[in-house]
Amino acid sequence: MTKPLLHFSHGNSYPAGAYSHFFDYLRADFDIRCVDMHGHDPRYPVTDGWPELVAELIEQLESYHQPAILVGHSLGGMLSMMAAKQRPELVRCVVMLDSPVVAGWRAWLWRIVKWLGHADRFSPARFSRRRRTAWPDRAAAYEHFNAKDMFAAWAPGVLDAYLEHGLKPHQDGGVELRFSREVETEIYNALPHHMGSVTGKRFPVPIGFVAGTQSVELRQAGRGATRQLVGDNFVEIEGGHLFPMESPELTAKLTREMIERLLKQAGQPG
Repeated sequence: MTKPLLHFSHGNSYPAGAYSHFFDYLRADFDIRCVDMHGHDPRYPVTDGWPELVAELIEQLESYHQPAILVGHSLGGMLSMMAAKQRPELVRCVVMLDSPVVAGWRAWLWRIVKWLGHADRFSPARFSRRRRTAWPDRAAAYEHFNAKDMFAAWAPGVLDAYLEHGLKPHQDGGVELRFSREVETEIYNALPHHMGSVTGKRFPVPIGFVAGTQSVELRQAGRGATRQLVGDNFVEIEGGHLFPMESPELTAKLTREMIERLLKQAGQPG
């Protein structure tokens, strides 16, 4: 029997392969596809509101010649939602993993901040633009990340997967990050401010949300617009914004349950 097609979209700065442990708990039930790194194909540059990144995802979905289940973390959840809004015939359902929707007064304020040219002062770009990108070897990179509380909270083996898929040889020796620091910063600074137009209308496909209880990103964005978008299809998992790395098995379980719930609502087979 053919497995249902699931397209996963990654978060900003994390290549799709960094989620391999999460994928391992889903592979038995789904045929998983991905775009390796959004923002790095010159045909689809990062621009305000991410329209080209959405176009990149839509082109990938078109190549499947069948509707796909969309699952995305952070940036990836937003891209999945926007692609489904534009081309619902390509999508069976959408599961957003801690991809909070910025709308209302927050979106208005963010629009003004971008217009004034101060986006990198009020987004994670203030950190990403200074991010260290190179180390003498992989062991040094591991020690660098593992010393940080955020990465130390990840499940065993997940940091190794991130380094396996997130590093490449540096031209002067050693290793460096594959995901460009400049692209990461541009993506943060181009966060959409027009999501109110999406949440204010009935969404064309079933859509759900898995939230981290300790997510700073969700707290800053607020829950109102997201709850308006997904309705009762909202569940929580203990952890921060990076819960797919902290608890990949439980995240996969909740994702699978949400997919089943959404497909049932649409009267589709599981």
